[in-house]
Amino acid sequence: MTNGPIPHVLHDFVAHARWFGGKGRPFAVTRSRRLDTLGDGEPTLAMELVTLTYDDAEGGQDLYQVPLAHYPEPQEHLEHALIGSWVDADLGTTHVYDAVHDRVAMGLLYAAFVTPPGGDLHFERIPGHELDQTTHSTLFSGEQSNSSVAFGEDALLKLFRRITPGRNPDISVHEVLTRAGSDHVAALYGWLETGTGEDVLQLAMLQQFLRTASDGWELALASVRNLFAEGDLHADEVGGDFAGEAARLGVALRETHESLAELFPRRTRDAAEQAELAASMRARLDAAVRIVPELEVHSAALTRVFDSVTGLPGVTIQQIHADLHLGQTLRTVKGWKIVDFEGEPAKPLTERVLPDSPWRDVAGMLRSFDYAPRVVERTYADADPRGADQRAFRATEWSKRNRSVFLEAYAGRPLTADENVLLAAYVADKAVYEAVYEARNRPTWVSIPLDAIADVVAA
Repeated sequence: MTNGPIPHVLHDFVAHARWFGGKGRPFAVTRSRRLDTLGDGEPTLAMELVTLTYDDAEGGQDLYQVPLAHYPEPQEHLEHALIGSWVDADLGTTHVYDAVHDRVAMGLLYAAFVTPPGGDLHFERIPGHELDQTTHSTLFSGEQSNSSVAFGEDALLKLFRRITPGRNPDISVHEVLTRAGSDHVAALYGWLETGTGEDVLQLAMLQQFLRTASDGWELALASVRNLFAEGDLHADEVGGDFAGEAARLGVALRETHESLAELFPRRTRDAAEQAELAASMRARLDAAVRIVPELEVHSAALTRVFDSVTGLPGVTIQQIHADLHLGQTLRTVKGWKIVDFEGEPAKPLTERVLPDSPWRDVAGMLRSFDYAPRVVERTYADADPRGADQRAFRATEWSKRNRSVFLEAYAGRPLTADENVLLAAYVADKAVYEAVYEARNRPTWVSIPLDAIADVVAA
């Protein structure tokens, strides 16, 4: 047992959590703030907001949400989710578990959307859907930056982990599209927040659970594996050809962008803003070169690609997804759905809510269509190094085919010269980001974005 503050226990838990975005950076837990509690002690669900202070050249702080399930006695069935045991100032001697693994604790949170308990946590609802309270929770294990819990076949609760004051675009965009009756998003049922005005902290969102949906990324990987298994057949000759789905996804994205343009402010960037866009791309490149030295050989050419957007006239900007890739899409019996509108989690909220060109979303999808075959290619190489040249050829073929079909379906016409310039810059900017991510998390994969960058600068 420990008494009082538990920063070292929380440090170890956060440092090893899948959703922690500061991996590789030294940090300390400098504060743990209890927002509120739910339950009567069997368990007590404590909604904690943890402050992390980084001890490196970059410095700074992050806020992370850590829901904790407190029990007076050990819970054998939750042993895998045990965080620690200590004497809590409010709850006394307690055994503490990661609450998302506890169906009872998650049930308390779900029930509060139906019968809000009052206090500092505010449970907001959109009229029109009655929640099924007879269900229990199931934790999704594959998430990267948040934690999602399904309740039967009815609803999906997404708990945001990294918290920034202000309205989360995942909630605000879903709310507007839901009220407008969009066919391309999961309907929003409600959200959880605390505080008011500019200091509001949005902690979670409750939305439609698309139980029978298939993950776009997994569908793409399956298509590539099918192609590799067919030997000498081309991408358009195999039963698992993805081009039809790529085209339908292009249409879905175009229609979503059209809805966002109608429902949110839309304007044209001026010359100064275009210059600022180019400068921000160059700045990200400069920072990336320090982390991925292999980028240096392309630095001058990439700078020219980024500088080319400076003088583009009439670039329209609006609300977009801002972190779009195949993993943010779901294929349902009623078509494609686009999810996770919170933007790039590593960026500050003030940047994530800014309007941008829809071509940034298109670039993200194009990069994802390139990533899928490269990932499968590497998986095969580890298991069977024979046929590497053939698989590399097939991977390139799959990537080109699906990128072309997707882009044609999205645009519905040939791109203008200016659109090609802007799209190339966004693709390169995304690949630079990917290079940094891979260097930090999967160094053996860094060649995927580096090869893409070589193609961009050679075009």
